[in-house]
Amino acid sequence: MMKKFAFLSIASLIFAASINAQETSTDIMNITPPKAEKITKELKANGDVRIDNYYWLNNPEDQKVIDYLNEENKYYETITAHTKKFREDLFEEMKARIKEDDESVPYKLNGYFYITRFETGKDYPIYTRKKVSLDAAEEILFDVNEMAKDHSYYNLSGLNVSEDNKLVSFGVDTLSRRKYDIFIKNMETGEIYPERIPLTTGSATWGSDNKTLFYTRKDENTLRADRIFRHTLGTDPITDELIFTEEDDTFGTYVYKTKSKKFIVIGSYSTLTSEYRFLDADNPTGEFKIFQPRERGLEYSISHYGNNWYVLTNKDKALNFKLMKTSEEKTSKENWVDMIPYRTDVLLEDIDIFKDYLVLSERSNGLTQIRIKKWKGNEDYYLPFNNETYTAFTTQNPEFDTKILRYGYNSLNTPASILDFNMETKEKTVLKETEVLGGKFDKDNYETERLWATAADGTKIPMSVIYRKGIKKDGKNPTLIYGYGSYGATIDPYFSTVRLSLLDRGFIYVIAHIRGGEYMGRQWYEDGKLLKKKNTFTDFIDASKYLIAEGYTSPEHLYASGGSAGGLLMGAVANMAPELYNGIIASVPFVDVVTTMLDDSIPLTTGEYDEWGNPNEAESYNYMKSYSPYDNVEAKSYPNMLVTTGLHDSQVQYYEPAKWVAKLRDLKTDKNILLLQTNMDAGHGGASGRFEALKEVAMDYAFLLDLEGIKE
Repeated sequence: MMKKFAFLSIASLIFAASINAQETSTDIMNITPPKAEKITKELKANGDVRIDNYYWLNNPEDQKVIDYLNEENKYYETITAHTKKFREDLFEEMKARIKEDDESVPYKLNGYFYITRFETGKDYPIYTRKKVSLDAAEEILFDVNEMAKDHSYYNLSGLNVSEDNKLVSFGVDTLSRRKYDIFIKNMETGEIYPERIPLTTGSATWGSDNKTLFYTRKDENTLRADRIFRHTLGTDPITDELIFTEEDDTFGTYVYKTKSKKFIVIGSYSTLTSEYRFLDADNPTGEFKIFQPRERGLEYSISHYGNNWYVLTNKDKALNFKLMKTSEEKTSKENWVDMIPYRTDVLLEDIDIFKDYLVLSERSNGLTQIRIKKWKGNEDYYLPFNNETYTAFTTQNPEFDTKILRYGYNSLNTPASILDFNMETKEKTVLKETEVLGGKFDKDNYETERLWATAADGTKIPMSVIYRKGIKKDGKNPTLIYGYGSYGATIDPYFSTVRLSLLDRGFIYVIAHIRGGEYMGRQWYEDGKLLKKKNTFTDFIDASKYLIAEGYTSPEHLYASGGSAGGLLMGAVANMAPELYNGIIASVPFVDVVTTMLDDSIPLTTGEYDEWGNPNEAESYNYMKSYSPYDNVEAKSYPNMLVTTGLHDSQVQYYEPAKWVAKLRDLKTDKNILLLQTNMDAGHGGASGRFEALKEVAMDYAFLLDLEGIKE
């Protein structure tokens, strides 16, 4: 199953007139915010006319646009100047909890142990490996700190080692627009070959001959991953062979090698439909064979083992997916036979295949479960997890012939652990638990709960909650509620060292598992998209009302945050129920829904039709318009708001939040703070270094804490 996962962040600032008016300086209150010029533009579709006064902000090449963004940044810095020292202290506090000289748990692949480590004071990872034994000499593959020296943003991605262990392909993005150049390094000589493959996803896959490389290119304008190429080592990439083009602009494509190493696979995907082609990896110049032709609504993914394919699919109306099996030779759907049947109450999320075992990742009643089945015999059992606010997942398991399953576990009050589980003896070994430095953290100081709010239609909406023990339900607790609710992406309850800076200052933290994700199964997703999208927003509002009604907090102390599609959520609830929140943080928010979805030249738009609807059709257009945050800004009071974006964002273009803030400034009737902060060097994910990213979170937290009058 293909999923798009959410980016989570929050950002920074100052005062709330409703809380701290008596402490707010007259000078700050009298600072005039930037005012964007109004230039009327009519936008016509489906017989309807919308007026967009800030459409001119859509041009990043216009110096006038850059000047306006810089004005907003200057305003942000001016208004938050009094929190600068606090932001720095928060940054140092969060940084101090992190073990700087840290390294990952080694994993073994093809005779080598691979390790990622960090050094004290450095922002970027160092990728290394050791041959055969962990006692062997370290071989440095990449020191990203050295590679990133001359760049304000640097992301190395997609490392893929050839089967002879001599070459590694890797992708580099220095703009944060997810346009990667692929390079090839000889790990015996240290030489990086001169061939540079531009405009890719960053990932590549080696054929078994150790000289043929398959990779995915993107469209220059839309950034859709639409073509698969075949590159031969030592040749000019301009001569690379185009072997597959995804013609349907609602689909993307990618390429990978099966865990069995027997096949190269090309995948095509959209929100509702998938299709695969495969080729024997020993014959990398051969022709790909289609696995099962695409049929709208048929989703499937494939894994290879022995002489068979294993197909995770929603075939036969299996909404929560099931596992089927077919032979190498007969791959079309009429040959698929059930292996793990469809269950109405269990979502089958993924599988991991080993020589002697099949591992299933499932979700039941919102909780993740790891199920282990032996290929031979009747052995079938679940790993035990005794909590209601945890996250468990299989992690790096590249080796096929092993009895060891590696998985991760954490919860809202339990730091992340990596464990090895012997599937034969059932022995568990904790390989690593994230250290929380500083000597102040004790998991027993925190209470976790799973709460259930009732939505307007009677649906029970789950929430995962954490707070320091001893709070009183007197409505006075500052509370941050986070949500996403799109693409079927589930935000599981996870541990965060940086979140402790809020919890230890009295905040309650809540994750609302609203419809649009898959926390409660596939139907949970279906009920939160397309013409049911408003369920996502009303679920979040009803969860907020529950927290207030039960005395956890009150509108004077309740804050909301979300990023990307979760930023759309923030914009919608700001319009629909502004009275519930004292502050809102919207990170890289998707808020100009109708205009963006009507423009098929914008990156990722056409592939989103099955998520949001196609606004070229009147019904979808009218529904989108009824909730689009930008289109529904009104002359009324809004909460204190901080909005963040990145100039080079390829997923949510910077001008969506910029236009939204401009319109809010013009229409809102309150005196609450409204800030726009644009990272002029980064894109959707923010800063690239681990500590630079912490500075962004510190600014976020300073915003919330200052609204509460908490100064240190």
